Amino acid sequence: MADLPPADGSRVDVTVVDCATAHLAEVYLRAPMAVDTAIAAVATKDCAAGLAPYTGQSVDAGRFSITYLIDSNQDRTGANPTPSTVICLLQSANGQPLTGSARR
Repeated sequence: MADLPPADGSRVDVTVVDCATAHLAEVYLRAPMAVDTAIAAVATKDCAAGLAPYTGQSVDAGRFSITYLIDSNQDRTGANPTPSTVICLLQSANGQPLTGSARR
């Protein structure tokens, strides 16, 4: 992503760029989110667990910080047990733009 989304927004639009271009965040995991999940706790756990397989480094290594967006299709019926998707984003820990993919 070229720009970070706002901290609070009911609808977020982002500009998707190739990782070869300078970017402020990189999507590294999309994970389904169950109905009535404690979103913040589960999203943070899933995103933290997904960083090392993607980058080869844990969150504790300090090179990257992580955050997430929730993509929800709003179908909160029993027919769809995972109506939302956590979109995990990594960023440079120092806030500087990334160039190239962090994928190992």
